[in-house]
Amino acid sequence: MSRTTLAVTDEIHAYLLTVTQPPHPVALKLREETAKLSNGGMQISIEQGNLMGLLIKLTGAKRLLEVGTFTGYSALITALALPAEGSMVCCDVSEEWTSIGRPFWREAGVESRIDLRIAPAVETLDALIAEGKSETFDFAFIDADKSNYDHYYERALKLVRNGGIISVDNTLWYGKVADDSVVDDDTVALRALNAKMATDTRVLSSLIPIGDGYTICLKL
Repeated sequence: MSRTTLAVTDEIHAYLLTVTQPPHPVALKLREETAKLSNGGMQISIEQGNLMGLLIKLTGAKRLLEVGTFTGYSALITALALPAEGSMVCCDVSEEWTSIGRPFWREAGVESRIDLRIAPAVETLDALIAEGKSETFDFAFIDADKSNYDHYYERALKLVRNGGIISVDNTLWYGKVADDSVVDDDTVALRALNAKMATDTRVLSSLIPIGDGYTICLKL
């Protein structure tokens, strides 16, 4: 037992990967392709992807919502965790980045499960609400522009059913949220949302120190 969380050094992380189940082979290929990009570090870690897939399996989720898709690794991992009849809506503004993932989705046999909508995410989420899709999603993952996180969170609360999960990435933000001297827009927005989720009576939440911080909320 320990009263605090162990600091994950490079050595510990390397060991962790040796005892972590590897992702689907096609997902590994997409990771390698994304790693070639100058901003390839934006994709989630293997261990976080595994946790997300496990949460989807544990909850029996069939309808997913993703805000921020980048090259599509997280979409691929979560789509693979869905049952055959499952589906997901992915929100992103970049045709360039998301087009990298499409061939891998197809190769893994999950492209038909993924409804990618290229538009500002707030517009897509508002359209889903207007279409009567409130409380029809089982699981949401937010990993896009940080300044708009609160807007995405509030809309996810409308779209996800009671008992569903809303998860938020980058909630430790390289440690900047813990440094009050850092006051850029993204850090301030994340710091405010972290405080909000910690006291929000609409959810039960836990910030997990995995990757760059991953907050899991159960909608009540």
